[in-house]
Order: sequence, then C-alpha cells, then structure tokens
Amino acid sequence: MDLWVMTLLALFPILVIFFLIVFLRWSAKAAMPIALILTALIAITIWGAEVTQVSAAVIHGIVLALEILFIVFGALLLLNTLKESGALQTIRASFTGISPDRRIQAIIIAWLFGCFIEGSAGFGTPAVVAAPLLVAIGFPAMAAVMIALVIQSSPVSFGAVGTPIIVGVGSGLEGQESVMAALGSMPFDEFIHSVGAQVALTHGIAGILVPLLMAGLLTRFFGKSRSFLEGFKVWKFALFAAFAFVIPYYLVALLLGPEFPALLGGLTGLLIVVPAARAGWLQPKEDEMFEFEPRSKWEPEWIGALQDEVDKEIAGKNMGLLKAWSPYVIVAGLLIVTRAVDGINEFLQQPALTFEWENIFGSTVTTDIAPLFVPGMFFVITSIITYYVHSMGKQPGTYKNAWSVSFKTWLGAAAPLLFAVPMAQVFVNSGSDMYESMPILLAEAATNVAGELWPLFAPIFGALGAFFGGSNTVSNVMFSFFQFGAAQNMGLDLNGSRIVVSLQAVGGAAGNMIAVHNVVAASATVGLLGKEGLIIRKTLIPMIYYVIIAGMLGMGFIMGGVNFWFLTALLWAIVYVIILALNKGKNVPVGPDKKPSIRG
Repeated sequence: MDLWVMTLLALFPILVIFFLIVFLRWSAKAAMPIALILTALIAITIWGAEVTQVSAAVIHGIVLALEILFIVFGALLLLNTLKESGALQTIRASFTGISPDRRIQAIIIAWLFGCFIEGSAGFGTPAVVAAPLLVAIGFPAMAAVMIALVIQSSPVSFGAVGTPIIVGVGSGLEGQESVMAALGSMPFDEFIHSVGAQVALTHGIAGILVPLLMAGLLTRFFGKSRSFLEGFKVWKFALFAAFAFVIPYYLVALLLGPEFPALLGGLTGLLIVVPAARAGWLQPKEDEMFEFEPRSKWEPEWIGALQDEVDKEIAGKNMGLLKAWSPYVIVAGLLIVTRAVDGINEFLQQPALTFEWENIFGSTVTTDIAPLFVPGMFFVITSIITYYVHSMGKQPGTYKNAWSVSFKTWLGAAAPLLFAVPMAQVFVNSGSDMYESMPILLAEAATNVAGELWPLFAPIFGALGAFFGGSNTVSNVMFSFFQFGAAQNMGLDLNGSRIVVSLQAVGGAAGNMIAVHNVVAASATVGLLGKEGLIIRKTLIPMIYYVIIAGMLGMGFIMGGVNFWFLTALLWAIVYVIILALNKGKNVPVGPDKKPSIRG
C-alpha cells in the first residue's frame, strides 16, 4: 500500500482522539474505548498484526494502567491523610507565609517541588502530587491540573533517576550495529552521558520560559482579567526560579551524568528560591498580588470533587511546620533511596517480588510489574507512617475516612486509564511482517518530507511517542534508533547524530504535557474527570512552544557557533510571549441565565 495512504491511516486514531476529546469535549472515559477498538482494528486488518500480538499489547497496557492507578491512589491517600491529620492547614499557612501571590505559589510548588519529585520518581508522579497539593492551598482543580502538567517537560528526561536516558535511549541504541560502528572506540556509556548533557542543555534553554508561561496560563484562564499579561508581570521571579533550577540541572548532567539532574536541580532551586521569596525578593507589590476570585464566581467546570473535601476545615489542630511537611520529606527520601541505592533497588525488583509474563500469548510483548517498587507503594507506606507521626490514633475514624475518600475518588480514574494505556500499547506494538509499527511508519514518512530539516521535526515525534506511549522512556525506546538512523541518512557525524537523538528525548519529555493518561491521572487526584479536552487545549500552548524551540535549537547546535537558527529560536520565544501577552479572553459571568464557558 502507498506510504502516504498508510500514513493517513496511522494518523487516524490520533485525529479521532483529538476530535473527540479536544474538539467535541468528550470525556476520556467515553472516547478511549472507541479509540482502543479503532486502533486494534487498524492494526489487525491493515497492518497485518497478529490478534495475539494486539491482545498481548492490551494486556501489557492494562498492567501499566494498574501501575499508574496505584501511584494515583497512593498520592490521594497521602493527601487525604494530611487533611484528616490537620497538616494541610499548616501547609496552607506555610505557602501563604512565603507569598500570598498564587503565581509565586504555583512556581514554587509545581516548578521547583515538582521537578524534585520528578527526579525522584518520574512516570507522572509530580502531577499527581502537585495537583492535589495546589487544590489543598486554594487553587481551582482545573488550574491545579493544568499547572502540574506544564512542568511535565524540562525535568522529565531525567525522571526516576535518569530512567528515560539510561533505559529509554540506552536500550533503544545499545547493540545496534550502525550505532556501534559510528561510536568506534567511544564507550557506549560515555556516549549516553553526552546525550544526557545535550538533552539538559536543550531543556535548560527551552525551560527558561516554563515558569513564566505557567504563570501566564494561570491568569489567562483562571484570573479575573483573563490575561496572560497579568501572569507575565512576575517575570523577574519566574526567570529567577527558572535559572535556579536549570543551571545546577545542566551542571549535574554535564559533570555527574543523567541520574540526578532533575532531583538536584529541583532541590537546589528550592533552597535558593524559597528563602529569597520569604525575604520578599522579586515579589509583586501588595496591590499587584494575584488571587483567585471568590469561589462563588468560579466556573463549575473548574471545580473537582477534592475541592469540597479539602475546603472542609479540620478545627482545633495546631501542628509545627516540620511535622506537617514530614510526610513529603519521608516519601521523597524513600523514593530517592529505593532508586539510587543499588542493593535496595535490586531487592525490590527481584524475580520473587515481581510479576512477569514473558511473550504473552506467544507474542513479542512482555509485561512485568514490581509492586514494591512502584512509587504508589511509598505513598501508602508514608501514609501509614503519618498515622503514627501525626498521632491520628487519638482521632477515631479520621484515618478510615482518608482511605474511604481516596478510594472513591480513585475509582473515577480507573475506567479511562484502563482503555487509554492499552490503546497506546496497541499503537506502539502494531508492527508486523508487512509493515513497521504505526509510529515508526509515521516518522519514516516525515523524514522523507523533511530531508535535511529533520532536526526541526525530531522533537515533535518524540512528543508523539510520549502522547501514545505515555512516558518519555517509552518514546525513547521506540524512536531513539530511528532518530539516530535519520541523522546518519542526513550525512551527519556522530556529534550531529547525538544532537538528533537528544531532540527525541526533549520532545518525548514535552509530550507528557498532553499525554492523555497523564491528564487523566492528574485529574483523578483532584476529582476532576471528564474535562480532559479542556485541559489538553490549555497545555498544548506550552507544548507547542517547547517542541518548536527545541527543534530550532537542535538545528543551531548542529550548525555550530552563533548562527541563524539560534537567532530564530530567540525570536520565536520573544514573538510567542508577545502574542500570548496580547491575547485576552472575556470574563464570562456565571449565573442562572448564562452557561459558563472558558473559551477564548
């Protein structure tokens, strides 16, 4: 069959998802079963994939979905435990003490704390931690999810102590004859280290504007003025927070390798930015502070089920700041130790503690899960520890209520994820003796069109892989070798090939901002399901900025020196911010005769 016909057919499931969720505003719960059936039918009838292969991909997807759901439940349980113990009141007050400005709070919690959690655990964990925490301190649920997803970009390539680079890029390239031949005498680990450093450099430059865009999105969609410009007014603090993260982030990647850039970058940023914010440095003037309007004026679609729960005050409980924050310190410590200490890491993933199904139904698909290693387990353990640390035994029924509320909220996420993740796995595993898998065929068609400009498009296909595969790691496994081959076909040397592979990893990180199952998982933690399309329409704004500037930077790095592409990237960033600053929506009144809307 003609390549372009096949390309359109491969694009069809993507277009259906976007049409149903983004344009028709269907919920993921309604749209994803249709997308799964459609993708499976195309894979079997047109791609020639075996029914056993497709069925195995569905099984693998279900296992991955259960892993994600475990993380979601654990995050919910920890938050509800803190609510019932009274710690959330103290945490709320601590952020008000740093700054009452919601833009500043979002940057500190999502950008810095979120980057630290990403470096510790990865796999969407920052979003399911940051979103409910933002709701707990007074953010609308939809705003919290949007903000939490935007930071699923710069730190993601080094999430879970470097998994997307070490496992994703590493397993995608290692052992490939053309790669080994191109490396010559260079050790493979040294090459992966250099890829990681290049990824950090590109992320570091692109990520400078992420806190600023995040503040702009917050005021544009959830502020009274409906203006990006109101968010951009904290540009000094936003850039300060950006550099406080990206400079140590890049230095760690360059000097130490891909394991700790996000983790140490986020931690260093917190240690620099929080004291500065407390001291009032670069803070808005009192009459320029940004606060949400009273909840009575919020649009109904902003509000999640968790909103009502965290708004219930737990009276008569005073708790010290360190004691209130201790559960987050404990969970971060557990995540770091279990991922960074080889002996513990290996013990938790030993075969006796792991469920594995090799070559499911005789296919090439294998699935496995190590329940004791999943981040959700450490949230649950921390919740149990919190029960004792916060003396919840003296408050009969409170801990039981935390479990009950968490379970009810968690159930809402199960259905969409149990369809979304299997659909992604069918798409990724659709290859047969007749054709390469759908994403590989799409990428091949794109390289035929792009030619020598392929580095401009490399991040887009990284993002596409994350959108369907659900993670930067899966995207890198799927596309890294293809990207290396595309660079070689362009006649690039090893350095040029390294840059193109790094663009794959950068795009794969950016794609997490719009990945359906990330959106569903984050939404579930705040009880906001069925609004995935509205959220994706918002997170597309920073995602588009990110993949385009990454492609331009990649072209610049390949050319070397100060060149046209670097200047174009700078111009793109400036123009994009100006266009957003000039964009202003209407503040639509909410009343009995007016249907609320956040379009604009």
